[in-house]
Amino acid sequence: MRTSQKTAGIITTIGIDLGKNTFHLIGFDQRGVIILQQKVSRGQLERRLANIPRCRIGMESCSGSHHIGGRFTPSVPMPW
Repeated sequence: MRTSQKTAGIITTIGIDLGKNTFHLIGFDQRGVIILQQKVSRGQLERRLANIPRCRIGMESCSGSHHIGGRFTPSVPMPW
């Protein structure tokens, strides 16, 4: 895991780059500064996100993102 040494800011937005077996997480603070860069396996993804305060999650649009997104936003209506 790589995080910024300058600040221990609060993550307000996470971008997830979806892969077949691994995912790359990039966390931004409210100013848009990257404060987290991490590569996690499919099995580690839920566990890792469970340890981060509630925030906005962005990911590419594909069939895998609909499956994964539904696991993290059960109470938020989808825009379609």
